[in-house]
Amino acid sequence: MPPKFEPAEMETAERAVEIKTRDGVCDAFLVHPVGGKWPGIVLHPDIKGLRRTKVEMSKRLAAQGYAVLAINQFYRSRRAPVFPASFTMANPANAAEAMTMFGTLNHDGVTSDAIAFVAFLDAQPEVDANAKAGTVGFCMGGAMAVRTAAAVPDRIAAAVSFHGAPLVTGDPNSPHRLLARTHAAFHFAIATNDDKKQPQDKVELRNALDAAHLAATLEVYPDAMHGWMVPDTVPFNPEQADRGWQAMLATFETLHAA
Repeated sequence: MPPKFEPAEMETAERAVEIKTRDGVCDAFLVHPVGGKWPGIVLHPDIKGLRRTKVEMSKRLAAQGYAVLAINQFYRSRRAPVFPASFTMANPANAAEAMTMFGTLNHDGVTSDAIAFVAFLDAQPEVDANAKAGTVGFCMGGAMAVRTAAAVPDRIAAAVSFHGAPLVTGDPNSPHRLLARTHAAFHFAIATNDDKKQPQDKVELRNALDAAHLAATLEVYPDAMHGWMVPDTVPFNPEQADRGWQAMLATFETLHAA
């Protein structure tokens, strides 16, 4: 068994970038260690969109040896920050606006975006285009991470979904049905309350992963509510978030050996 890649935490740099897509220009942040070339990772935010918290999370990941592209998934609607700091899904008006914007992101658009994001990363001087790439998503971003792995299967070798939704639907392009199109190792981290609402989802996901012969871990995180990974959300759970970070780093560790 090869030794684990355990770099010391590295100094990082960040810059705002713009990515030309089929549908316009996506604003994003690229965060990477200072000096060198690193495996690229596309980070898909939760429904609150790209904001400072997501850049800080990208810095934490980048400090372990990755070039992280944190994208504004709602760029078709407006530039980041998409919502004010007071935004909460508990506010009906906020929730309605967010769900309207979420409804604009169909399979074809997310797939087209994913291809553009990975191509952008590969063209950056801080990115090792000879290494495999990864992707991670939170909440709605979990499904987008799966779509990214399916859109660019020859580039994406590791993918992580935290409290992802929706992952199992009746749609022909449901994320769980797209797993067969990927060549990635996966970690699916499921919130306790999400599992209680849809207990069959983890079974469908596991069946799809096994049928595709993919290396994968799939866990329901105890006492972790939907959103537990993200520090600026009410459900943030530091203990379970740390557990999630360790699982994510273990999943991405193969990118350094690829």
